[in-house]
Amino acid sequence: MEILRYVAFSTDPEGGNPAGVVLDASGADGAAMLATAAEVGYSETAFVVDSGEGPLDVRYFSPLAEVPFCGHATIATAVAHAERHGTGRLLLRTPAGPVTVTTDRAADGSLVATLVSVAPRSVPLEEGDLAELLTILGWSAGDLDPALPPRVAFAGAWHPVIAAASRERLADLDYDMAALTALMARRDWTTIDLVWRESPTVFHARNPFPPGGVVEDPATGAAAAAFGGYLREFGLVPTPATLTIHQGADLGRPSTITVTVPAEPDTGIGVTGTAVRL
Repeated sequence: MEILRYVAFSTDPEGGNPAGVVLDASGADGAAMLATAAEVGYSETAFVVDSGEGPLDVRYFSPLAEVPFCGHATIATAVAHAERHGTGRLLLRTPAGPVTVTTDRAADGSLVATLVSVAPRSVPLEEGDLAELLTILGWSAGDLDPALPPRVAFAGAWHPVIAAASRERLADLDYDMAALTALMARRDWTTIDLVWRESPTVFHARNPFPPGGVVEDPATGAAAAAFGGYLREFGLVPTPATLTIHQGADLGRPSTITVTVPAEPDTGIGVTGTAVRL
């Protein structure tokens, strides 16, 4: 397999979130994909198989396990595909369901990709799970923003949404990785989406990702899509809306994610970003 390396949600190779991309994984089974992802060492590597039927089959692996959907690796895959085959629209068959992704050239010549997630939804975050999660994070109930209630949101993968009342609380992240890994395994959560609202349409996020063997993800497109669905579901932004999510700055890998939230309920959330080859 030819392994390509990209950084997504940044035009600077020193920013964004690195992803591995295999544009032709024909003949590789899950064990081979997992071993390759572990060798690459990024939070996610995407493996593409062209069935010849039109849609591309895509699977996503962290160094430790397969995940149903990954936003930054999807953006990287679309840009890699566009560099070889030209811009346009692709239909991806992912373990989470069908995802469309469109690539185009920006005014400066860079490639930009926009994915549209599966239909988002959310479920309550049980009080016991919230209490355990806050203990693991070292946060208190007083650290939370009451305007953005805790919830578990989905747009291809499950992410608890926990909103901090201040940027300082979000910046001060130090958690028990073993304890969070155990909790997330029990609940089948992919990352924890920690957010702070700077303005009505600008947010900052951090995403612990211990199930993948990663302390923190510097840009998480899947969580951004889930968060967009959560905001629409509870009327927390006027729709249609275009949101900006800043992530990775606390890790020294600044990332910018644009989220498009349509007004229509039960429709997919758009996630837009750039990607550059490493």
